[in-house]
Amino acid sequence: MSAAALHDASCIFCKIIKGEIPSFKLIETAHSYSFLDIQPTAKGHLLVIPKYHGAKLHNLPDEYLADILPVAKKLAIALELNIDSPEGDGYNILQNNGRIAHQVVDHVHFHLIPKRDEKSGLIVGWPAADADMGELSDLAKKLVAKLEQ
Repeated sequence: MSAAALHDASCIFCKIIKGEIPSFKLIETAHSYSFLDIQPTAKGHLLVIPKYHGAKLHNLPDEYLADILPVAKKLAIALELNIDSPEGDGYNILQNNGRIAHQVVDHVHFHLIPKRDEKSGLIVGWPAADADMGELSDLAKKLVAKLEQ
């Protein structure tokens, strides 16, 4: 099978979309399907997936991607995570591409993970370092040139 197609018969998420595997469905649109994660890191942990099979983000048609964040927003509100303050409950939207980036299922999927306390939800270790401004400038110029092609 190519990197992207409408469905992949062996994909667990494609089977969930087609109803071959049961799920706790939340919202279904023409382009997206969302359901509760069966191995949650927090209460309300859910997935939003495109109804188009693609292993990585760049494999998907834009119309499928354009639908996902509005669905995630509705779900965050339904989970009562729409707090207009940096304090209190929060949430993460997580999407991984490739094994080295911790992707397990080869179908693009977005996790919406409530973060209501320090012990549940996503726990991140971010190996940040101060950047070299000259290197950043060179990289920005290179990327802009590619984007303008």
